[in-house]
Amino acid sequence: MLHKLLIQILVFIFVIMLSIFAIGTILTASAPTAVGVLTTDFPVESVQIPDTDGPTVHGWLVYGKSGNGVVLLVHSMRSNRLEMLSRARFLKDQGFTVLFIDLQAHGETAGDNITFGLRESKNVEAAVTFLRKTFPAERIGAIGTSLGAAAIVLAKQDLSLNAVILESLHPTIEEAVENRLKLHFGEFGVLLLPLMLWQLSFYLDTSMDALSPIAQINNLNSPVLFISGTNDMHTTQSETERLFEAARIPKDLWIVTGARHFNMHTYAGREYELRVIAFLSKYLHRHDQQ
Repeated sequence: MLHKLLIQILVFIFVIMLSIFAIGTILTASAPTAVGVLTTDFPVESVQIPDTDGPTVHGWLVYGKSGNGVVLLVHSMRSNRLEMLSRARFLKDQGFTVLFIDLQAHGETAGDNITFGLRESKNVEAAVTFLRKTFPAERIGAIGTSLGAAAIVLAKQDLSLNAVILESLHPTIEEAVENRLKLHFGEFGVLLLPLMLWQLSFYLDTSMDALSPIAQINNLNSPVLFISGTNDMHTTQSETERLFEAARIPKDLWIVTGARHFNMHTYAGREYELRVIAFLSKYLHRHDQQ
């Protein structure tokens, strides 16, 4: 009887372990989607940006007014460039040129695995290089949400951006994973954290420090605006405040009352637009042409 019980316990543990390993595979699985074609009320130019160290980056380019600056928009995890469409619309209305892209393993950009900013940062580097060659006289800024924000901060190449807006960005990959485990499994989710982090390190063949924006935020030599929500349980307000403290000046912080871990433009509407326009105009407009 004892022997049978022991076998049942071992089988149960084995099934649990397999399930946990399956979660690691699911977390890093690619998220390809067809983006489609926009209606004629907002004409865009389809672009394919070559990357010598990764897949061709697919995106849309919208032209603004000369001297007003260029803004790169980078979406969140398991999304695509359509997430940033509403931002592109109001930025275009303000005269900014806008490029919004699909990160690797998302949308129409190829990729085998989501890498939490590791390979996605190369897409950002390629996009910034493209913009610098295409618009040599323009100042360049970027807005990234969650994974997109991490991709900007984790870039190894000096992006030399003139302005950066980081929305809902986690300080460390450990905290990002722990928060999500707690949301799905309650406080007992913390027990799974070491195994989940080991899986990520194994699948991505990298250290956890290489995936933690707070370790590299001081290298972002750009004016930066952090945006986060008071009710965000994926990236808490205190975590955002730690990132803000670690960043170089000039910097600003906007905590959106009531916002969770989702599209800040959808939630905050006109206030979001006014704050973003003011920040980007200050650093991207060439005032000699105003």
